[in-house]
Amino acid sequence: MGQTRAVYITGCGAYLPGEPVDNAGIADRLGGTDRATARRRERVLAGNGIRRRHYAAGGGNAELAAEALERAVKDGGLTVDEIGMLATGTTMGDQLVPGFAAMVHGRVGGGPKELLSAAGVCASGMAALKAAAAAVALGEHDAAAAVGSELVSRVLTEPRFAAGGRSTPDADFLRWTLSDGAGAVVLTDRPRADRPSLRVEWVRSVSYAHERPACMRAGEGWLDAPSAAEAEAAGLLRLRQDVTALPDLVRLGVTLVREHVDLDTVDHVLCHYSANTFRDQIFAALPELSEKSFSNLETCGNTGTASIFVMLEEAWRTGRFAPGDRVLLAVPESGRFTIAFALLTCVSPTQLLDDLAGVWSELEEGLRGVPLVRRIEAGTATVEDYRALLLDLRQQVVEGGRWISRAASNFSAERFELRSAAIRHAADEHRDFLLLERDFAAVGGDPRAIRARAKNPGSEALSAFILQQASQPDPVDLLGAMFVIEGLGTFKALGWAGRLAGALGLADGQMSFLRYHGEHDAEHVGQLHRLLDLVGADPEVCARIVRTARIVARLYLLQLQEIR
Repeated sequence: MGQTRAVYITGCGAYLPGEPVDNAGIADRLGGTDRATARRRERVLAGNGIRRRHYAAGGGNAELAAEALERAVKDGGLTVDEIGMLATGTTMGDQLVPGFAAMVHGRVGGGPKELLSAAGVCASGMAALKAAAAAVALGEHDAAAAVGSELVSRVLTEPRFAAGGRSTPDADFLRWTLSDGAGAVVLTDRPRADRPSLRVEWVRSVSYAHERPACMRAGEGWLDAPSAAEAEAAGLLRLRQDVTALPDLVRLGVTLVREHVDLDTVDHVLCHYSANTFRDQIFAALPELSEKSFSNLETCGNTGTASIFVMLEEAWRTGRFAPGDRVLLAVPESGRFTIAFALLTCVSPTQLLDDLAGVWSELEEGLRGVPLVRRIEAGTATVEDYRALLLDLRQQVVEGGRWISRAASNFSAERFELRSAAIRHAADEHRDFLLLERDFAAVGGDPRAIRARAKNPGSEALSAFILQQASQPDPVDLLGAMFVIEGLGTFKALGWAGRLAGALGLADGQMSFLRYHGEHDAEHVGQLHRLLDLVGADPEVCARIVRTARIVARLYLLQLQEIR
């Protein structure tokens, strides 16, 4: 199993078959022209607000999914061969077995792949998204795809309803609400170099089936019928929806949104709901999200599992997201009450990250030449080496709180987000030197000696440079300094702690500084990536960030080289 890494949506695709069908044309496609059925249809349409939708004229569900997948892959600048995992979600595949993902893979080809077929209702597409993102994050694949697809119109036609006798409200709601379509996203381990991408921060799904009965269902008891034909004649295969339970689903979703999401940090909300009446209930409970919402339910229809991807594709294609924007995806599934969420961040093209990665490579090469670092990583460091490391690092760590606070005071109102982040970071870091002092004493060091220690030449130069930069107006370039320093904490500190503990038999209480930074700086790096997203792609600003990162990396090396 690989290490956890960032995951990005770098391609989106959607496929809505045929020409759009307006409300007047539904009966021509699905039947049900008698007066009673027409009245029920008008009531449902008045509530759901859908004005246009799409129905497939033939073919299969896997065909729709394959088309959406191929569009997403093309949009992502890849080929199907490069997709290592394919995860799909659908309510009804084209056959009972094999799994839907296998059928889609069979249509698109592209060599051997890992597959996942998520079954269920609307949230199964989000389950596919989570599985695909996890595969990339764990390093199992560099590129994966998630697809949601529905070809539900086949079970909504008049012959299918006539076979089960007179229709009922729980079946009519879905008959005049659902339609056909597919959507897909491509996920990779790197953002796009030529345009913004969407970084996946997290995907969460929670089921409440342990306390809720089935709300959307089809096929109850059909396997116990004498034959499939008799099961259908009895109406057992109709899709049914207990519409009276849906307000409870809305309330549950609102509660979970408040629990899982800091709404003040969200810029866009894409929520899948089956009818505008439920949209109104959601925004009555969460009025702060109403201005941030995007939906294409009215123009694309309710395509079930595909809806969230169809929505995301249009929002992405039409330029709704800018670097730094945070996007909440929400899918409340009525099947048996499952709520799924995802949080995405729009990120800039990769040139800045590529340049910073080059700085990090130079730093790692330099670290290999530092005698103290070589001894730590070889497991031959002594207690005296460890004390020397703490003794000299303490002076730089004390200065860290100062320069972060100085930087915060020099950010203008236009850089409010950066100022707020600097203030939070200063609050997190300003007592770190106390951990370091305790570790020094715990391995036999004299606390008076570490407090009286003068900076070594490298520490002196590093502190002077960073404080100078922090004193400038809008010191955005200090993101480069944070990239180096937080990167050392994330990618080096915990490993050094483990090797020192193994070589010297040290306890956790003797290396709390290194362990703390190894375990917590990953979160700081995540915050740093969000701040880099806010900077955008201004070439001058990016050049300043990279220059500062390179200088800080070299001065940090000098600091370590001076440790005796």
